[in-house]
Amino acid sequence: MFFVSTYLGTFLPGSVGGDAVRTYGLNRLAVPAADAFASVFLDRLLGIVSLLVMALLGLVLARDLARDPAVLVALSATAVVCGVAAVAIFSRRAGVLGDAVARRLPSARAGRVTTGVVEGLQRYAPERRILSIVLATSVAVQILRVLQAFCLGRSLGIDLPLTAYFAFIPIILLVMLLPISVNGLGTSQIAFVGLFGRAGVAEGPAFAMSVLFLALGVVGNLPGGLLYALGRSEGGISR
Repeated sequence: MFFVSTYLGTFLPGSVGGDAVRTYGLNRLAVPAADAFASVFLDRLLGIVSLLVMALLGLVLARDLARDPAVLVALSATAVVCGVAAVAIFSRRAGVLGDAVARRLPSARAGRVTTGVVEGLQRYAPERRILSIVLATSVAVQILRVLQAFCLGRSLGIDLPLTAYFAFIPIILLVMLLPISVNGLGTSQIAFVGLFGRAGVAEGPAFAMSVLFLALGVVGNLPGGLLYALGRSEGGISR
């Protein structure tokens, strides 16, 4: 299910498309829709938190970025979203508020869905150890993506230290998550050229690196395409 949803997400807006497919697949496996949504949402949230942590550390390595209003606004907005989500998961008052909102909704079904989502999210609150493990592994994945970009840059003759990639790539990955383009196509090119241009990298090599970075992601998703073509995906996600 993960491979197939990631593959299908390649052709859908931002990260939202793949998450929607995975939620649908879990629901087809008899997982209640609210629980399926909560699971996928939390997985995505921890991924964003890991990128935010690395981006903040990256600002220490590239302090000039800390004076860029666009970067500060983006990171601040991301931090606010993560904070609100954390409150929804760990605060009992948020659960009470969610129930109150659900009761006032005009549709009974919408009320049940809202209550189910809040309960599904708050079910993870006691699982701090598991959440910490998932967050740590997510950080490890992001480090691999930084190293991937570093290798691509070296192959293109971009002579920047590894620290520059740790400063730029997490911010670029956050930009690529925006659901305003398909698989980050376009937004990633703008982010690569803009950020690496600040370090003196010409537009051509920076643009080429962005294309190769996306292409490697597509190659990594091909197992899901094979499963999808053979109709062997879980949860009824098949062609």
